[in-house]
Amino acid sequence: MSLLVIQLPAHSRLRARNPGAVERESFRVADEFFYAVSSDGLFLESQGQCAAALLPKADSVVAVLADTDVSWHRITLPKAPAARLRAALAGVLEEAVLEDPETTHFAVAPEASAGQPTWVAAVNRPWLRAELAALEQANVFVDRAVPSSWPDDPPSGHFAEADGHQSDSGHGIALTWSHPDGATTFRLEGGLPRAVIPLPTPQGTRWSATPGAAAAAERWLGLPVNVMPPAQRLLQASRTLWNLRQFELARRNRGTRAFRDVMRRFRSAEWRPVRIGLAAMVAAHIVGLNLWAWQQSAAVDAKRKAMVSVLKTSFPQVRALLDPPLQMRREVEAMRVLAGKPGETDFEPMLQAAATAWPPDQPPVENLRYENGRLSLAVGGWGEPQIQEFRNRLMPAGWQADMGSDGRVTITRAGAGGGS
Repeated sequence: MSLLVIQLPAHSRLRARNPGAVERESFRVADEFFYAVSSDGLFLESQGQCAAALLPKADSVVAVLADTDVSWHRITLPKAPAARLRAALAGVLEEAVLEDPETTHFAVAPEASAGQPTWVAAVNRPWLRAELAALEQANVFVDRAVPSSWPDDPPSGHFAEADGHQSDSGHGIALTWSHPDGATTFRLEGGLPRAVIPLPTPQGTRWSATPGAAAAAERWLGLPVNVMPPAQRLLQASRTLWNLRQFELARRNRGTRAFRDVMRRFRSAEWRPVRIGLAAMVAAHIVGLNLWAWQQSAAVDAKRKAMVSVLKTSFPQVRALLDPPLQMRREVEAMRVLAGKPGETDFEPMLQAAATAWPPDQPPVENLRYENGRLSLAVGGWGEPQIQEFRNRLMPAGWQADMGSDGRVTITRAGAGGGS
């Protein structure tokens, strides 16, 4: 599955000229994004920088936040329902975060349990929402948002150019120190890094640096460091279990976006055998349906020819063969009339059927009416038991009896319609 990892530019903050003025924030979305592409999430395939609309397409998209855009807080996770957990976190961290808790986005560590100590990441929500919205407007839908660094054990330190400056003396170089007690970023100049980082460093500490900061990092550290280009660090960050898209910024897999996600996964290389199997199954069904339709058509043609043959043999006087079944029925009916035999819906057979089913405890019928295969009998004194008995006796012989509102029961051939 192809992976696109996007670096969200660091959140810029503009200060008013008056030193005592309150800091205000700018949510101007970046014009271009640095990205890395990988076919498996492990090895770098390509990298570059471009506008959001020109970003490469991939099966999965991960956005990586800068080290300075995420603050970390160690708390005991409140025991609150999922719908109220965000409000509970705001109450617990109200005094710990520097910004207004109502405009701060919180994300809980993976596999966190209520009542247990856990890490919570805090991010400026309006800024992060604006960045994600800008990408979505360019049809780049971020599946996960992850930090560049997070509290980790064993510790790790990463050196990078701050604000695009490079210096062998250490000026303009930022160090991100990730350890079990948090993650912090500070510049190398000054004594703060020496005071924070324990010497000697804990066993297993991992050191890395961008190519432009490697020389200054080794000089400051006195040890060799692993050179890690920004694209490689993006891939490393994408493998974390953290996902900052929680609560109000959680991905909404509904409607067309959910359908797009399903189709995107279906078109991936992992699903290629399934696609081939489905295509083969559909092709087999189409061929099978065509063969079945051809067989059915041949059977219908054979039966039609057989009926024509029977009609020609039995009734040679019929010249034009338009509708063999109907013509054969008419010829048989004409022969019955000529022979003087009644049809099954004539008056005599229907009257005989009524007499056979007539309840023995009822007097003879007072009057009757016959028209076009319908025999109506006056049964004004009958109750529901007598009508049901009469109907049950007629049914095995293929007759249908319907009671009308005028006190008459109408007999018809079953399937020929009823009513009065």
